[in-house]
Amino acid sequence: MNAVIAADPVHSKTLPDLVNKLLAARQSSLVLFNKLVALKPFPLAEPAQHLLRRFRQALVDYLALGPFEVYEALEEQPADSPYRPARELARRLYARIARTTQVALDFHDRYDGALSGSALAELDRELSRLGEQLAVRIALEDRIVTVIRNGRFQAAARSIAAQPLRPQLHFAGQG
Repeated sequence: MNAVIAADPVHSKTLPDLVNKLLAARQSSLVLFNKLVALKPFPLAEPAQHLLRRFRQALVDYLALGPFEVYEALEEQPADSPYRPARELARRLYARIARTTQVALDFHDRYDGALSGSALAELDRELSRLGEQLAVRIALEDRIVTVIRNGRFQAAARSIAAQPLRPQLHFAGQG
């Protein structure tokens, strides 16, 4: 019996898979963010509150992937890892990213539970503020993602370079 073991990217802890999960979670939260913004003026109706709850959950999922998955995986890389430049960049940018996290968590907590008319009246301003912070966060994360992906390609190139050369045999009659 031949068993095939397939990698499960959802549960994978490799940096490329974690980056892909981060980007997918980011995309999901941004789609919901845009749907929420499009509801302006914000009604007290259940569909709007349901969308706000979904966005808040997607936002927290996205926020957690950075520090608890990607940055942790970077910190666990060996000293000679091709991801070392990404780890150093993440260390330099982490405080700025953490500030955006706090703004997002404040938003999450502010809109937890039943919403009053006054809370909805401020939702537009709060979404605008959150959107600005998410733009900052995305720009910082993209810098780290670029360096991670460059490290991945360097690792692949090293792996290929380490493989022994296999001479190609040409037989009579072959071009």
